[in-house]
Amino acid sequence: MGLFNRAKKSDGWLTVTFLRDGVCAGRVRRVRDAKAVVELSAFYPSETSYSPEALERINKDLRAANYRCSTLLSGGEYQMLTVDAPNVPQDELKTAVRWRLKDMLDFHVDDATIDVLDIPIDAGAVSRSHSMFAIAARNALIQSRQALFGEAKLQLQVIDIPEMAQRNISTLLETEGRGLAMLSFDADGGLLTITYKGELYLSRRIDVTTAQLAERDPDRLQNLYDKITLELQRSLDHFDRQFNYVNVLKLLLAPSGAQGLHEYLAANLYMPVEAMTLDDVFDLSNAPDLQDVAQQQRFFLTLGAALRHEEVLL
Repeated sequence: MGLFNRAKKSDGWLTVTFLRDGVCAGRVRRVRDAKAVVELSAFYPSETSYSPEALERINKDLRAANYRCSTLLSGGEYQMLTVDAPNVPQDELKTAVRWRLKDMLDFHVDDATIDVLDIPIDAGAVSRSHSMFAIAARNALIQSRQALFGEAKLQLQVIDIPEMAQRNISTLLETEGRGLAMLSFDADGGLLTITYKGELYLSRRIDVTTAQLAERDPDRLQNLYDKITLELQRSLDHFDRQFNYVNVLKLLLAPSGAQGLHEYLAANLYMPVEAMTLDDVFDLSNAPDLQDVAQQQRFFLTLGAALRHEEVLL
């Protein structure tokens, strides 16, 4: 199994993600010309992150064996790098990228599962270098995740990454012809993405976690907000230089529970900053618990991953 493998169908998915304090399960139904409907959002507390017992409960309670399952890697479980796209036939692409990664990974490339994601180029440019994302995870990690689902008799067909889950949500909120920046936080830290025409163009990690954002000391919180703002400014400036043909309309702040963060960013960034909620993307009629900000933050990436449909990937 590779990362974010294709699926033959787009229905019948159950997304299962592992958090520090338990396991989330989510299911979404896309509706043409309307918000996607959250059909299921369930959380199973657990003292261990990758709990076979929690998966067994999910299987029993949700009849999960009837669905094809996807899951997300956590922030520290993979590396996402930008590389020059090799000028080779498509069937040789991953091999060529693997060779380029051999000195870039913090483990041996022979021990890596690798996938690639194209970064579209400016159609109007006469000549422009072409880049792509390379995603690498240890074979042992992928195999252990497969074994975990196998023990619970669940059909794990897709292993995805948070960037793609966030991309799925951002795509639904884009304004036609404009790029969209989105910032979310979880236990692994902050994740900034920029999408344009439904494609992921930039991903940056910010070393500030949700636990840190719960800080009550105003001076420490001020320092954290300064750090976030500086990282955002640097990333947005870098993006503007590299992709000057993409006009980023605004930054959307995903539910975080961070008191005053939206107002701080709005006052200190050069682009408009708006706070979003899951209601902007999903019909939550079947999931009233998701009206709570803490629950929205908890399920943000799970439901983003659940939005996946058949991808055209390299």
